[in-house]
Amino acid sequence: MVPAKVNCAASAVFKFTDQQTVRKVIRALPPVGVGTYYGIPQTRAASLYSPRQLFQKSTMTLRWQKGEVSNFQYLMFLNTIAGRSFCDLNQYPVFPWVLTNYESDTLDLTDSNNYRDLSKPIGVLNPTRHAQFLERYASWDENDDIPPFHYGTHYSTSGFTLAWMIRVEPFATQFLNLQGGKFDHPGRTFCSIIRSWKNCQRDTSDVKELIPELYYLPEMFLNSNNFTFGIDDDGLVIDDVELPKWASSPEEFVMLHRAVSALLWLLYAVILVNSVGVAALESRYVSAHLHEWVDLIFGFKQKGPEAEKATNVFFHLTYEGNVDLDSIADPVMREAVEQQIKSFGQTPSQLLHEPHVPRIPPETPITEEEEPFKSIYLTFKVTSDVPVTHVAANTDSSVPSPAVVTISCNQCFSVNKWITSADPKRSLRGVQVEQDPMLATSAGRQKRQLGEPLDQSVTPCACCFVVTADNKYIMACGYWDNSFKCFSADGGKLTQCVFGHWDVVTCLAYSRHVGLIGGDALVVSGSRDATVLVWRWSEKLQRVAATDREEGDNPSPLAILTGHEQPVVCVDVNASLGLVVSGSQEGPCLLHTTAGNLLRTLRGPGDCVRPRLLKLSRDGLVVVNYTDGTGHLAVFTINGRLLSDKKLDDQMLALALNKDGNFFVSGGFSRYLRLWRTHDLCLLHTYPPCDGSIRALAISTDQRCLVAGLASGSILAIAVNFPGRL
Repeated sequence: MVPAKVNCAASAVFKFTDQQTVRKVIRALPPVGVGTYYGIPQTRAASLYSPRQLFQKSTMTLRWQKGEVSNFQYLMFLNTIAGRSFCDLNQYPVFPWVLTNYESDTLDLTDSNNYRDLSKPIGVLNPTRHAQFLERYASWDENDDIPPFHYGTHYSTSGFTLAWMIRVEPFATQFLNLQGGKFDHPGRTFCSIIRSWKNCQRDTSDVKELIPELYYLPEMFLNSNNFTFGIDDDGLVIDDVELPKWASSPEEFVMLHRAVSALLWLLYAVILVNSVGVAALESRYVSAHLHEWVDLIFGFKQKGPEAEKATNVFFHLTYEGNVDLDSIADPVMREAVEQQIKSFGQTPSQLLHEPHVPRIPPETPITEEEEPFKSIYLTFKVTSDVPVTHVAANTDSSVPSPAVVTISCNQCFSVNKWITSADPKRSLRGVQVEQDPMLATSAGRQKRQLGEPLDQSVTPCACCFVVTADNKYIMACGYWDNSFKCFSADGGKLTQCVFGHWDVVTCLAYSRHVGLIGGDALVVSGSRDATVLVWRWSEKLQRVAATDREEGDNPSPLAILTGHEQPVVCVDVNASLGLVVSGSQEGPCLLHTTAGNLLRTLRGPGDCVRPRLLKLSRDGLVVVNYTDGTGHLAVFTINGRLLSDKKLDDQMLALALNKDGNFFVSGGFSRYLRLWRTHDLCLLHTYPPCDGSIRALAISTDQRCLVAGLASGSILAIAVNFPGRL
């Protein structure tokens, strides 16, 4: 079977009869390889690499060592190249248990005693049970045709996956099909995190690990479909999953669980005057020991003498290559062996034969004694007394020209060069922003003007503009001819007019693909005609185009998103998730796929019906600001659940999420910048007032700088430390 990911962000698995057919199909397809995100060339040869070759040729391990990708991302990478897929229940991605404390009222994430020993298999953690597995292996009859093993069951099977996900469709239906139309006995139904952990410590037939959903999907713990699971032997009605006492909700459990997995590296150092670190969501322990677990599941301790030493030998049919199904001529015998493999589970492809390298420990943040707190480190005028209405901070070193790009209400833009010193990790003293020299002369200012006039009914705001990730092009909307336009950031030259709407385009959003899809981006436009259109930005052609071969100025949208009955006023897109969220003038927000399918309607809390701003995080949280009353904030899951809402005392004009979406910064008429935690809308910090209302916000790529555009015509940069390690 060959997994594939297509441009609409959907995944599919194709089953071919033999390797020769696979080669023919790959020769017929474009040379996409496995995508650029893994650092592997986009060639047809790369599509035929073995799992071990993919591991060796990828840059992901080095990036993980440096902290450029999270533990979660790295585990998903290993699972993917080792043949694990969300499309195959028999080879579902496998993740580790990392905690042992599920019973206390609070959870101290700095205490190593709360963590599982990742150097040992689940079956070894309990000494008594470990002895039983050792005895089984030592006493095995050498004359038996079946090789000796420690564990008769596996850490990952289709049955285990369905049991974890029994409250969520389509897994519930698949479970019922597997069980003859009935749910399992209530005593065996997944109903408690604590019980599941204890069971895999004492039951010799339970050595299962976890699945990724326990780190990102709070809905799996809720019986939202009102299934009847029955009553267990203790008289407990099986309904929602019982969570540890230290988690007050499924969302909090997932947030803390992910923090333990080092998905969240919380802001530290200079956010608060007296702060030297917020360690509650940061787990150096897991990052320091995760490579040991990788050795067991994907590495040199997976099989052979090292697996025997580590008490990590499973039933022989679970290992890749131990059975040649093509050599079994009898169809009945072949089906029986296939069913055995499905029942016993399947071990991932072995990726390395030597110990996995450890992660490089993060550097200790510079303390206040070494570098005094300095909040605002840079401010200058861009357009005197003309509000700065849009800011982009594409400052990554991989960008040809790192810069802070600003656009003002009079459509004057600036490209302010971002200069990083040789030691950029020393907070923000190693960064300079060179003011755009073109603004110093009249002739230069002419080259910094988006010359096309806006419709007289349009008030320029942040959502009217987007800047491409390489800082080379600016897209703008609000024109009388119902188009949005692309301009060169080099000289302000109009390069393309994109038509598709029947009324004025009111908002734009841009998202570059991250992951397997490649380097292109999606552009989304919302209009007064109540539709949202999805477009493809071709980095090769440097224009909006349906394909890299498309010519002419009339590209077709990839999808038309409908469902609104009022003019669309705000929109956001995440190309990696394949999702678009949009809000209309007086109506609910809608969540679509980038292929055009309407997924959810997000109805505001109470009487909130006027969304102004919205953001979609990479982890699937939607933050919406409503203008009803004095303002209202709400945060939803992509499954439509309202997690939290809060009334405001100030109309919000700008909002920026950090990279992982767990925090955001807001600003408005009150001139105060505020830092929030996303999932519960907890206000963490309020900065001193700026010299004007805040019209635009952006966070630099390295998460170390917050840039704000002000009504006074100034921009200012503030030292934050959303971590570089995400």
